[in-house]
Amino acid sequence: MNDERTIQRDRMRFINNTQSSNLCYLGILFNVFYFVSIYKSDVGTYYYNILIGASIVYNLIFMLAVFLASEGVKVYQKSSSYLLCAVGIGQIIRIFILPMRAHTATTIINGEDALVMHDGQFTRVVVYLAVSAVCLIVSALINLKKAGELEEHMKTLNAQNA
Repeated sequence: MNDERTIQRDRMRFINNTQSSNLCYLGILFNVFYFVSIYKSDVGTYYYNILIGASIVYNLIFMLAVFLASEGVKVYQKSSSYLLCAVGIGQIIRIFILPMRAHTATTIINGEDALVMHDGQFTRVVVYLAVSAVCLIVSALINLKKAGELEEHMKTLNAQNA
């Protein structure tokens, strides 16, 4: 059993951490679902403000950061895990910014009050952000565990070779 574990750890030197990387891509995908759901909404001029502009810029930075972190976790970089944790927490914080405000807001369309975001859309975008956050945080935790195992294995190999 110990030999099998040693072989698995040794293989980590040569194969990518695709599990963490794929979770990063899944986190990006759910973020795309989120912003498509928000940006396709047509509720008058409610979304024409600085908050939606900041949200667009954040989405671009988010996708770039997570993609770069996905490349980092492929090669077991611990620093990429910390970035993914921070971005995952950021996704949770985002729930309380745009979706929460839009869910409680009304706007005037054709002279009548209309809800900006109905319950169904609100639930959907909250789920998208939450699933994205979970994917990123789980990816980070898996990578931290695997990176630690690989680091320990490399120390053992260096000690044997010395």
